Amino acid sequence: MKIDLNDYFYFVHVVEKEGYTAAARSLNMPKSRLSRHVSQLEERLGVRLLQRTSRAVAVTEEGKRFFLHARRLVDTMELAEASISECSESLSGKVTFSCSTGLAQFALLDIISDFARLHPNVVIEQRISNTIDDLIADGIDFAIRGHGGELPDSSLIKRSIAKVDWPLFCAPSYLKKIGRIESPYDLANCHFLKLGRAATKEAIPILHSDGLRTHQTTNILMCTEDMATLKHSVIKGLGVTTLPDYVCISALKSGQLIRILPDWISQSASLSLLTPSRLGVPQHTRMLIEFIQERLPLVTGIK
Repeated sequence: MKIDLNDYFYFVHVVEKEGYTAAARSLNMPKSRLSRHVSQLEERLGVRLLQRTSRAVAVTEEGKRFFLHARRLVDTMELAEASISECSESLSGKVTFSCSTGLAQFALLDIISDFARLHPNVVIEQRISNTIDDLIADGIDFAIRGHGGELPDSSLIKRSIAKVDWPLFCAPSYLKKIGRIESPYDLANCHFLKLGRAATKEAIPILHSDGLRTHQTTNILMCTEDMATLKHSVIKGLGVTTLPDYVCISALKSGQLIRILPDWISQSASLSLLTPSRLGVPQHTRMLIEFIQERLPLVTGIK
């Protein structure tokens, strides 16, 4: 019986998207067509690969074993197509990636627009989310995330991009009003603008300096989950805040903000790029990943 490689491709997508509905949405095709290809594959193999119910799709033991080999075959097919794309002068295709609101607003603006200008035939879909999405189920090629601790164990491939410090900032007008902020103890006399929600006991995060730690209480004036609002309010002279250094780099250069207590930071977070697999990554997706990895530390000034 003739082998149809589309059967393998569609079967892999149904398994990875955990159902026909999500797979059909990702591939922009009718569910009936997907079902026909999977049924055709099962008929040729003589085994049941997927158990269908009204609400879900379960992979049989035979299906799990077959998927391991089918996934490798699809990876090889995608690499073969990518090798042709590498020989062409113009990149083309669609790439979908996810990042946090802060990264989108303050770190990736010029990087994404510059890549789009250089490669006009690549369609870029940027999704904004402050949580780690299910990349496979949501059809996302890669994600960029900032995280204070280790990321949860998963099958995702993690590539570290940089370390990001969270210093303390205020406007020159606010420092003139307060008089001086020479030690963490002086923060007790300041208004503090906090990223996040209000807690029962208000305090700024634990501060770090060359192995030293201190936890200072202060007067919370505002809490917000939006970095842009927080930065704007600090520039207006409402108080002190702590933010990722890339958020405030332009305001520091223009003199709108100054860094206070330069030997202290609230945290040092990691910036990582997450992908579902090392194999089968199309050339246009790989080029955007490499572009971001190269440009992000330079544009933001992070280390």
